[in-house]
Amino acid sequence: MDDEVDLHQLIEAIGDAVVVSNVAGKITLWNRAAEEMFGYTAAEALGQNLDIITPERFRARHWEGYHHSMETGTTKYGKQTLRVPAIHKDGHTLSIAFTVAMLHDEHHRVSGVVAVIRDETARFLEEKELKKRLIELESKPGA
Repeated sequence: MDDEVDLHQLIEAIGDAVVVSNVAGKITLWNRAAEEMFGYTAAEALGQNLDIITPERFRARHWEGYHHSMETGTTKYGKQTLRVPAIHKDGHTLSIAFTVAMLHDEHHRVSGVVAVIRDETARFLEEKELKKRLIELESKPGA
């Protein structure tokens, strides 16, 4: 019985976007879910840097943290789920949640980072609407 998993097939089959970038921040892996989420084909995304999905106002902070992680070989986010805005190819904003992990080569040197990303735009908008309604209800007389 062969229980070995085809990792390429797994990465392409899962519903979350899987994005890998190298030490320089160039995208080296972009799965089908990333194509659907962000609107770029793998051919368009591969070799590009992460600015294609990072809103301009967050880029400086993003790259500061990214380069620090590449230099130190660690990320302070470890197993945390991060929630940030991202941008789609057509320019609309997404609300994403993701985890990151450092990748290392056979000599244990940092080779890049992998992010597993989920689109939470619908959940974010629902939560925003619920908060708005709660504020409206609490501001009514007799509440």
